[in-house]
Amino acid sequence: MFHKEGYKIIFITLVIVMGSILLIDTYIELPWLRLLLMIGMVILLILILQFFRNPKRHTQLEDHTAVSPVDGKVVVIEEVFEKEVFQEKRIQVSVFMSPINVHVTRYPITGKVSYSKYHPGKYLVAWHPKASEENERTTVVVDNKNFGKVLYRQIAGALAKRIVNYAKVDDEAIQGADSGFIKFGSRVDLFLPLDADIKVQLNQKVRGGETVIAEKL
Repeated sequence: MFHKEGYKIIFITLVIVMGSILLIDTYIELPWLRLLLMIGMVILLILILQFFRNPKRHTQLEDHTAVSPVDGKVVVIEEVFEKEVFQEKRIQVSVFMSPINVHVTRYPITGKVSYSKYHPGKYLVAWHPKASEENERTTVVVDNKNFGKVLYRQIAGALAKRIVNYAKVDDEAIQGADSGFIKFGSRVDLFLPLDADIKVQLNQKVRGGETVIAEKL
């Protein structure tokens, strides 16, 4: 199963790969070079297909838990001052996605979307300290009865050139449901209340829609 954001790119890549293989077969005479080039084109297609895969996730819908919005590795767990929306201290948990991770963004909690904004910006590497404030990004806040307001931020990286965000103000967010996509690498920051019980550790690998990031009873 592939994400809808990849349909066009997958189709274009398929056409290019098929056309290239025909040209290689027609004009390249050296058997070893012809085989090598064909294998390279097939590998390109496989990489594009795996990037846009959209595996089904089994989310346990619970108001007292916040799940990871994306697949990847936890690279930040720290107390910070969130100045775009809350103007107060929050616990930031950041998940970095490599190009081989699933890049679907999922709602971390169930609730109502109260804020959704796109910010144009730079394309610093995703782990750069200023990426959260200077890179292209979207900020979404979901109101949940246990956590209150929870903010998550999609951040473009050096390779990511398009962020897709489906969340609109007053939408009903369902934990684990598809809320967007980031094309070709990046990270997502999650801003939680200070009294949230964090359940992950630095460098831990997480699965979007399934791994519990925090609890708040």
